Amino acid sequence: MSANDRSPWLFSRRADVVLFGGPALISVLLIAIGARTGNLDGDLPVALWLAVVVGIDVAHVWSTGWRVYADPEEFRRRPALYLAIPAASYAAGVLLYTAGPLAFWRVLAYLATFHFVRQQYGWVALYRRKSGENDEPGAAWERRLDALTIYGATLAPLAWWHATLPKRFHWLLAGDYVAGLPAWSGPAAVAAFAVVLVSWLAKESRRLATGRPVSWGKVLVVVTTAVVWHLGIVVWDSDYAFAVTNVLVHGVPYLGLVFLAQRRAAESRASAGRPPVLADLGSRHAALFLAPLVFLAFLEEWGWDRLVWHENGAVFPGAAFDPGPVLLALLVPLLALPQATHYLLDAWIWKVRPGNATAAEAIGLGLGEPPRDAGAG
Repeated sequence: MSANDRSPWLFSRRADVVLFGGPALISVLLIAIGARTGNLDGDLPVALWLAVVVGIDVAHVWSTGWRVYADPEEFRRRPALYLAIPAASYAAGVLLYTAGPLAFWRVLAYLATFHFVRQQYGWVALYRRKSGENDEPGAAWERRLDALTIYGATLAPLAWWHATLPKRFHWLLAGDYVAGLPAWSGPAAVAAFAVVLVSWLAKESRRLATGRPVSWGKVLVVVTTAVVWHLGIVVWDSDYAFAVTNVLVHGVPYLGLVFLAQRRAAESRASAGRPPVLADLGSRHAALFLAPLVFLAFLEEWGWDRLVWHENGAVFPGAAFDPGPVLLALLVPLLALPQATHYLLDAWIWKVRPGNATAAEAIGLGLGEPPRDAGAG
């Protein structure tokens, strides 16, 4: 596939704008509504919490199941990996929780943070490859500036967060991040990112002015990431603001990626005359794709609430149960297993390289020499 034959969009202009621009716009609108209603000073309202946390954040974790465990063709490609990751994650989780609950939550929080940061870089890497930018003369320095910018868009707010602990919000639970960065490092990181962002905007403007193609999908990802991560972490010290920005911009595009990738896989199977698989059922309609994920997400959160947190009895029916410290060391890593599996497997299933043809096919890429770390996670 030549650069001229490539569509610069991962799926289509409309789909990409909806998946990347839509969540960012909605998160900004929700912040504006929260500021007007006073919710920025408190937790998410229950209905919004169910929609955002259960319906998107937890559900998107379970969507890995559509990609791997409901697709026998994909599972047979790497069965050892797909069985070993959950098993090893659970064993490590039990050991960590036994050593101390805070150790478990701290490792899981930083693993999640790494995954969130890498996903944003992965979108940029995919857009560069899809648009053909990696094949251009002088591509190396532009690729480095793209990487520096998207990493800065996420790492600068994280530096601010660590430099201003404690906050009124947290990644998983209070105390999961390690304090200790000097107070000046947060503003310094944000200022340094501002310089990088201006340089990157100048680079993209020069491409436009000189008639070189601009990957507008990549621009959309970089700009929305910079805006929502800074709004949710730097501008507001608010659990509400952090949740609506962090969750929407991460979870919605990922759900879209899995759904559209499985639809392409189903079409490929049908055109090749191969029998359908369970994952093809979810690819027929968004409702069929989302319904099992939301059900599993609700079931998982029910387990967390009734067995561990005991906070939302009005939402999750049933008697609360206090397992005790020994049983908790087995239950908490089990409840967290979908998260850990998702975070770790994502590093393999979307990495575009010659040995991973299904990832390339999922976004309509050829299998030429891949750029370093091209992938969504």
